Amino acid sequence: MSLNIVVTGGCGFVGHALTSSLLELGHRVRVVDAMWFGNFLPKHENLELIEADIRDFEESCFEGIDTVFHLANVANDPCSDLDSKLNWEVNALASMHLVEAAIRKDVRQFVFASSGSVYGVKDEPLVTEDLSLVPISDYNKTKMISERVLLSYAEKIAVSCIRPATVCGYSPRMRLDLSVNMLTMQALENGKITVFGGEQTRPNIHLRDLVSVYLHVLENPKSMIGIFNAGFENLSIMQIAERVVSHVPAEIIVTKSNDPRSYRLSSQKLLDTGFKPQSSVEEGILEVIAAYRDGRLSMEEQCFNVKTMVRLIEEKKIKS
Repeated sequence: MSLNIVVTGGCGFVGHALTSSLLELGHRVRVVDAMWFGNFLPKHENLELIEADIRDFEESCFEGIDTVFHLANVANDPCSDLDSKLNWEVNALASMHLVEAAIRKDVRQFVFASSGSVYGVKDEPLVTEDLSLVPISDYNKTKMISERVLLSYAEKIAVSCIRPATVCGYSPRMRLDLSVNMLTMQALENGKITVFGGEQTRPNIHLRDLVSVYLHVLENPKSMIGIFNAGFENLSIMQIAERVVSHVPAEIIVTKSNDPRSYRLSSQKLLDTGFKPQSSVEEGILEVIAAYRDGRLSMEEQCFNVKTMVRLIEEKKIKS
């Protein structure tokens, strides 16, 4: 069945891949995106692009919509630290306004892209959805607050909050500030990898699997209500670096880290709904290598969120 879907942040690293998959499945997609990092979506008869900041969202965008995928956000700790007001307005306040607008327009399903980083530092062997949250940055805190706000509307709209691990793999709107992608690119470009700490364990998920998780939510709205972790490979930063150098010979340089986050994510709750991951960190590394070697990928500013946002803020193209 063809659905009418809104994807906020649909031009982003994950959003581009999700939007493309939704269109391939025959759905009609309306993308709302500020396009701070450009737009790489090709034209499509079932695609409508709206360039807009979600803080200035027009409620009419939800007219006749079945499902909202809310991916738009100030996406990572360094970007959130650039401007606290911007971070809280985009990542928390706008989420509340969006879900309220969705309810008024009779949208049936609201899917929120949260983050596995809300757990902070955990000693448990596996981090499950029922453990306490200890966010240690503004970014983590806004994700936690948004989850709680959205779930408070659960009686009025089906809400799913997905907590993804760190994403890896290639996207036309590429990010090179994510651990697997970044370490692979360092090896390719410099012949050296800088590892901060190295012993911290972080969960990872391939971009294709994350898109498949969102499609799984779309197809199973009743069984996917609530909070779900999404990460399938718990690896230390050093293990990721070692996997990279097995494909790209490079020197690994270890320095001290001021980021103590370390945890092993359990996604058993998601797996119990019938979801099956298909991709891997290894594939993500190989995709970055292939894209670099065939000229699709280079160290451009737009691949680094914080560099791009610093420039846009200085040029007053992002308003606070």
